[in-house]
Amino acid sequence: MEIFKKTNNVFKTLSEAISEGIIVVDHKQIIVATNKSSNALFGYEEEELIGKPLEILIPQKYHHNHSKQVDTFLEHSGKRQMGHGRNLYGLRKDGSTFPVEAGLNPFTVHGNHFVMALIIDITVRKKAEEELKHWANIFNESLNEIFIFDTKTFKFLNVNAGAIKNIGYSLEELRELTPLDIKPYLNKAQFKETIQPLLDGTEIKIKFNTIHQRKDGTQYPVEIHLQRSRSNDKDTLIAIILDITERLNYTERLEKTVEERTQQLQEALHVEKELNELKTKFLSLVSHEFKTPLSGILTSSTLIGKYTKSEQQEKRDKHINTIQNKVKYLNNIINDFLSIERLESGKVNYKFSTFSLSKVVNEVIYDANMLLKEGQTITYPDAIDDIVLDFDEKILELMLTNLVNNAIKYSPENTKIEVKVWVEKEGLKISIIDAGIGIPEEEQKFLFNRYFRAENALLTQGTGIGLNIVKSHLENLGGNITFVSKENKGTTFTVTIPVNIIK
Repeated sequence: MEIFKKTNNVFKTLSEAISEGIIVVDHKQIIVATNKSSNALFGYEEEELIGKPLEILIPQKYHHNHSKQVDTFLEHSGKRQMGHGRNLYGLRKDGSTFPVEAGLNPFTVHGNHFVMALIIDITVRKKAEEELKHWANIFNESLNEIFIFDTKTFKFLNVNAGAIKNIGYSLEELRELTPLDIKPYLNKAQFKETIQPLLDGTEIKIKFNTIHQRKDGTQYPVEIHLQRSRSNDKDTLIAIILDITERLNYTERLEKTVEERTQQLQEALHVEKELNELKTKFLSLVSHEFKTPLSGILTSSTLIGKYTKSEQQEKRDKHINTIQNKVKYLNNIINDFLSIERLESGKVNYKFSTFSLSKVVNEVIYDANMLLKEGQTITYPDAIDDIVLDFDEKILELMLTNLVNNAIKYSPENTKIEVKVWVEKEGLKISIIDAGIGIPEEEQKFLFNRYFRAENALLTQGTGIGLNIVKSHLENLGGNITFVSKENKGTTFTVTIPVNIIK
């Protein structure tokens, strides 16, 4: 605590410039420093929390698990996020609780070990997630057909599960079709005339009856509710399709059916609004992956200015290295999300060229050496200097970088990561072998799912999309990836690349 009094001005300068709540605890989990944001967040006056145990800010029912998590964190010190994938809650002075997100940052001052927690109140985000899930479920689970299509090309942009089931086409097939392809008695001129009041703004919605034709050729009468909207900066039309077969056969049910369908129309319109905001909300959900490294960059860049003497070059180098590593981490996250977008949109253009395998392996291992923990080593593969491939060089580098960096990240100090290469009938084989934490057996089936993080990896920083990207690229190129893993023993990933080996 005396340390922070001596450096009070420095701590205040750094901490009050950050909007997140900052709480610093010593190795006994006693609070030694806070900033204004954290005091306001938990409802305490300045200095009121100093000297108090950290558990004063945690609801009673979470005390047991929290102590174990913090002890584990202190034993394996390293920057990470607390409880990723779980619900964390803070306890205010008035007894109320609220959902939080916590990033943990260990550091040492004058030989004393501390942990700085960056606290964010995520009440608004939690509510937004719940609302988005609610409306998305309404859209997809509606028994009625819901179509969204472009006002210029008329091509379908999205449909719900009810539409796919009733019309008989897959989503991929429907995206190549227009409303005219499922309306056998309506031509393009008639359809344009029908929807013109929506396009010129004289009507906000229209309703009409027509006949739809399924993929198998059968037809059924429908009532269409049509309204103009926007989706991803495109002018769109939302069509709520009601199958009125029963209504025509049973007139007495007309009034009840209309009332139910009208209500579903209103719900579907709300869903469309939520869908338009999906991309923005998604970016908000993952923004926390940027906050911790950015805070570290801010801290290191500020501290560099404090070391002005020539004999302090080692300390300057340490903070410069921290900034470089965090910038590289942020750049990798951005590249991962760009890769996901390109894979989903089908915009990946693979560029094949002839290159030496050793060139790519050398680059990957060289970059990975800068990430090695104390005592970690990487074993270089044997006899690869003469192997020349005809493949996408950048994709191969991306895949190997992801696998080698994961091996480093999820392995303890003083362990070996092996890279092995051999050639079989089906193509080139590359294995990355580590002696890390492994993957729990019951969770292995989910490993390649996007955003999945195993239970024993939640406290390690990451987005859970790297392996999904690797698998997607390999499948697109005709290859595959397999693994064997045992918890606390290690994991071996094996990539098969179906290429001709040029010697």
